[in-house]
Amino acid sequence: MPNLYSTEVIPEKAILIGVINKYQDECQVNDFLQELAFLTETAGAVPVKKFIQRLESPHPRTFVGTGKLAEIQSYIKENNIDLIIFDDELTATQLRNLDKVLEIKILDRTNLILDIFAKRAKTSYAKAQVELAQYQYLLPRLTRMWTHLERQQGGIGMRGPGESELETDRRIIRDKIADLKEDLKKIDRQMATQRQGRGNIVRVALVGYTNVGKSTLMNLLSKSEVFAENKLFATLDTTVRKVVINSLAFLLTDTVGFIRKLPHQLVESFKSTLDEVREADILVHVADISHPEFEEQINVVNQTLSDLNAASKKIIIVFNKVDAFSYVAKDDDDLTPKTRVNYSLDELKNSWMSKLSQQALFISATEKTNIDELRNTLYEETKKIHILRYPGDSYLF
Repeated sequence: MPNLYSTEVIPEKAILIGVINKYQDECQVNDFLQELAFLTETAGAVPVKKFIQRLESPHPRTFVGTGKLAEIQSYIKENNIDLIIFDDELTATQLRNLDKVLEIKILDRTNLILDIFAKRAKTSYAKAQVELAQYQYLLPRLTRMWTHLERQQGGIGMRGPGESELETDRRIIRDKIADLKEDLKKIDRQMATQRQGRGNIVRVALVGYTNVGKSTLMNLLSKSEVFAENKLFATLDTTVRKVVINSLAFLLTDTVGFIRKLPHQLVESFKSTLDEVREADILVHVADISHPEFEEQINVVNQTLSDLNAASKKIIIVFNKVDAFSYVAKDDDDLTPKTRVNYSLDELKNSWMSKLSQQALFISATEKTNIDELRNTLYEETKKIHILRYPGDSYLF
């Protein structure tokens, strides 16, 4: 007999939608959907099916074509699906039309990431940043909330009040956005004052794709307890710790992870968090070398750093999770070209990695492999900057 008083939350079942077009080939779309599945799991849902369609460009009214939409609609009804998630950002028109046909909860990648950020935000500052991004995303899509009016069979007074209420909501959201921006400006000024109060002490910032092990590395180097978890965006709030190596002190900052197609609303609202990257003296770019797409993740981070005008800083690239690295050795009689999965770690080190302009280290934060080498590198690089700022202290080294 079922437990009528069970409080167990049954996770929502989700299907994921992607489009192959001139901007995204099949391989990329599969990678994007795999990441979207991880995002879905992080949000608490279960991805059960992926739909991919090849189109010149997403359909302006329904994102996918009519045939694919009918196929998706049929699958939803037959499998009791709760949620549908599109890998690209949907327009207000697409959301409205999809809602009419599918009559199911619809999210896009941006909305999903915003939901995860809202769930992960702990401090009032992070919550305000996420709330601002959510309102900025919602405002141009507000009309979707009133599509139920279009299903009414006429009715005196139906259209007028709907429009009036919609305009009222728009005004409320615009006012809320203005208030949040003002609140964040005040906090930004406070944080800027705090950064100035740190004096000229050398600053090091951990940057990288989400879920590459930055927080674990932060805990190891600073001997602190920053929250670390095997989920995307485990850390939203910037954490700063003082680290001392061989009597030399510097500030170490753990920053929010980057991701492909990061919503521009989040980039804007998390400006102060990203200021920690802009104002750092040294960036430690952490990459998960065990991830099959780690090279693409490195490119995403490098592009984000370039967008932040931080790419010219001193960068140390740290390839983390060497303990989890694996490859498939090729037989000698196999004449097919090698792919990424066939390269051993030593072969990778002697490939494009040997030509990197940045210093490269290979570590495992969880197994504490080569951590002494990383500490020594950080000591030498921070020492150079410290001596330039405090020439009188050179006798200490």
